[in-house]
Amino acid sequence: MEWPSSAREEIKAWCRGRSPWPRAALLLWMAYVGVRHFGNPDYSSLMGALNLGIHEGGHLLFAWSGWTFLMIAGGTLLQLFAPIGAALMFVRQPDWFAASFCGFWLGTNLYHVATYAADAREMDLPLVSVGGGEALHDWNFILSALDFLPWDSAIAAVFRLVAFLFVWGSILSGVWMVVRMARSAQGE
Repeated sequence: MEWPSSAREEIKAWCRGRSPWPRAALLLWMAYVGVRHFGNPDYSSLMGALNLGIHEGGHLLFAWSGWTFLMIAGGTLLQLFAPIGAALMFVRQPDWFAASFCGFWLGTNLYHVATYAADAREMDLPLVSVGGGEALHDWNFILSALDFLPWDSAIAAVFRLVAFLFVWGSILSGVWMVVRMARSAQGE
């Protein structure tokens, strides 16, 4: 397969001459967050406040559509599109480590989405309402509209699995890049 091999060589070349130490420190924090999510999928790191702000902004962004379903789903959509868009920007620069971090960011978002989806029937989570008024439970509305409400736990489990893969895949790719940077600093 030509593409993965050429991408790997491009990333190796990018790693040459870059300092691994600040990235290694960030990787330690990412691993800490990954372990906390593994032990408690409902865990919320510092990324939680950023993710919530983007989520709420998504409702405002998609409100223009006039379609209630899109406005409500827009919170989750923007929450997921933000790290994907950031990753695409970093790939174009290129900044491969930052793109890898965006995968981690996407994973933390997916953990939060899973927590919200798992709560669709019980609706026990405290909700936020932009602009005041009665808060609506997004995932109760979405799954009810799609007749998937009885499947909330299964849907949340899929989100958690994908979140785990993004978080730990991003950490592993980051470790690989940091090792490449350290080796290039030693002249290998």
